This record gives sequence, C-alpha cells and structure tokens, in this order.
Amino acid sequence: MGVPSHDAVLIQKPKKPGEPYVITVNCPDKTGLGCDICRTILDFGLCITKGDISTDGIWCYIVLWVLPHTSTLIVKWSNLKDRLMSACPSSSVQFYLDHQPAHSTSSPVYLLKFLSLDRKGLLHDVTRVLCELELTIQRVKVMTTPDERVLDLFFITDNMDLLHTKKRQDQTCEQLYAVLGESCISCELQLAGPEFGGHQAILTLSPAVAEELFRCEPLKDETYSRALTPDLTKLKKTTISADNTLSPAHTLLQIHSVDHKGLLYDIMRTLKDCSIQIAYGRFSPNVNGHRDLDLFIQQTGGKKIVDPEKQSALISRLKLEMLHPLRVIISSRGPDTELLVANPVELSGKGRPRVFYDVTLALKMLGICIFSAEIGRHFASDREWEVYKFLLEASGEFQFTNAMAKNQIVDRVRRTLMGW
Repeated sequence: MGVPSHDAVLIQKPKKPGEPYVITVNCPDKTGLGCDICRTILDFGLCITKGDISTDGIWCYIVLWVLPHTSTLIVKWSNLKDRLMSACPSSSVQFYLDHQPAHSTSSPVYLLKFLSLDRKGLLHDVTRVLCELELTIQRVKVMTTPDERVLDLFFITDNMDLLHTKKRQDQTCEQLYAVLGESCISCELQLAGPEFGGHQAILTLSPAVAEELFRCEPLKDETYSRALTPDLTKLKKTTISADNTLSPAHTLLQIHSVDHKGLLYDIMRTLKDCSIQIAYGRFSPNVNGHRDLDLFIQQTGGKKIVDPEKQSALISRLKLEMLHPLRVIISSRGPDTELLVANPVELSGKGRPRVFYDVTLALKMLGICIFSAEIGRHFASDREWEVYKFLLEASGEFQFTNAMAKNQIVDRVRRTLMGW
C-alpha cells in the first residue's frame, strides 16, 4: 500500500483568537478510523467542540472543530497533521482491491532513567516534558530512596519514530535538564532490554481492591457516590435512545450526555469494540454542560439493530463507558495510602491518552507528593484495564486517616481527568 495523500488531512487556522481550528479528514474508510482520530486529538490535549462524520463504507469524510483544553497548551499543529495522516489508510488502487488494513509494526521501547532530588510536582513536570516531546509512557516505575532522591524508570515509545537518533535523545535529556534544573542528578536513555517483556506489566490487585475498582455499576456504590455528589445529578440526566423508523438502512442512535474530556473518543471506542459502523454522525456544541449526538449506525454486514435485547445491551454499554470512562479510588495498604486509577483498554490493545499526565497534575495542584508510581494492565470483568498506582505521602493538609481528605483527592483527580 502507498501512503495517504497529503490533502487527506487539512487543518484550518481560526480567523480570530479563541475560535476553534477546523480539522478535515478526507480518506478511504477503515474500521475504527473515527476512534483513532479522536484518540490522537485527545493525545494532543485538544477538545472537540463539534463535529460531522460521513462515510459510505469506502470513503470517509470527517470535519472536527477543536480547541486546546487549556490556554497555556502549545500545540504543534504540523505534528498533529502527521499523526492524523498516519491513521488514514492509503488511497492507492491496492486499497480498493484488498480493503485490508496495513500491517503495523510496534515502535521500539526505550528506557529513560533519571535520578533527581525529590520535590512536589516532580513527576508531573517530567510527564509534561514527555508529552510535549510526543513520547508515550508505556510503563513507569518511580521509587523514592531513603536519602530523598527519586529514581524514575520510564519505558517510552516515540510517536515520531526518531528516538533512535542521537539528536532526538539529546533533545529529550536537554529538555528534562531544563525543567528539573539542579535537582536533576543524572539522565540516561537507551533501548529497553529483553527484561521489559512487552509494553505493559500485569499488576496484581487484592480481591477487595479489584472489586471496588472494577465494579460494574459505580453509581450504586455509596462511597463512590459520595465522592461524586456534586456531579451525580448531571450524570443521571444522560439519555440514549435507538430509533429504526427514520432510515430504511440504519438505526438512529440519539445521545444526550453530560460533557467531559474525551467524550467523543469514549463513544467511538465503544462502538468500535462492539463492531458498530457509523454511516453519518453529528456532534453538537456544548450547551449548559451537555452534548447531543445523532449517529446513524449499522451492525457488521450492513444490518440495522432491530433486536430489542441488542439495542438495550448497546445502550447500557455506552452509558457505562460514557459516564465512567475512568475509575478512581483510594485504598489503604497497611500503613500506606494508595491512589488507583483505571481505564478500559481498547480491543486493539491501546490505552487512554494523557491519564498519567492528568493524575500527576491533580496531585501537584493538591500539593501531594508521590512516593512511588506504577503503570500496568489487569484483567477484570471480562476485559483488560490499564491501571495506575500511586503511593502517596501524607502532608499537614492531607492526613489520609481523614475520610473527607480522601474524598477530596478522589474528586479532584476525577474532575481533572474528566475536564470538569
């Protein structure tokens, strides 16, 4: 297969500051294309303000209006275009003959190891540098030594596929030194050895912690609900309906949901994993904190969803993934206090972007130091999850024996993840 046309992705700058950029994708269709595009946009720290999607199953046309989640975010738009281009199938003749996805090889994994003096916000500052460099964290191991030094091991991949070059490696270490300053003692970058054993470690959780973290209906849990009290009313207003009367070939899915960071991605990844194809979709702007979506969909094979049980199952799955795309709890492990965050992994094996970034940002804003951190995978409820474990250090403001302080941490972390 060839490469996508350079015009497959166009990014139009706004005429006035504060107005959204317009991203247009015009390329051959493939299963999960909308999901891949929304994940990339989320990975760049952008919010989709509205959008239109149209496809005939062979060719796809997508228009998305996007804005940075924060005014301080510096977006490398040319890099975003390159990443979106890489998600588009080729428009060569061979594509039409095969209609098969290109074989993708996984990027090599590198080990970034650095030693530094401990301070509040250190882990987030490092994570921010890696995000700005478009380096994806696959696994992390953070340890605090008795002499108050921090040894960080980041297993990373390069979205630009340039980390094998000395220039890219030097750039990474130089930016880390620039941010950490004199607190950085050493920084090393090398290919991960065979002991890495894949992109993600399998995390072991106690049955009680796993039950609390992965429960099927979090809103019915009293402790979880108390932590969500300010948002509980909004969450319960979400509605989803299926209608087969307006189109002879498609089921119309109408969604009214509370808005959050990555909402369109959560809908797209769920439909992708359920083998649902979108023929046409419209994503309306935020009105009073809510979004409306109209999606004309089909099952694999071009059939409408007429079975009431299948409709109900899809609606239940969508509600769960939209309202609770991330799970956040605090658990006691002996004398230690652990923050755990989990998100479902796509069937393709890809996790959710920027979770580690948002959690470390929330903890930095709360003034909480992280004693150790770890990322891994866990299987529960018949699916794979990406799990983030943070061992927290108590401070004068946050004594973890206080239930109110624990709920405050859970609330701040969740709100940061959801963009509320």
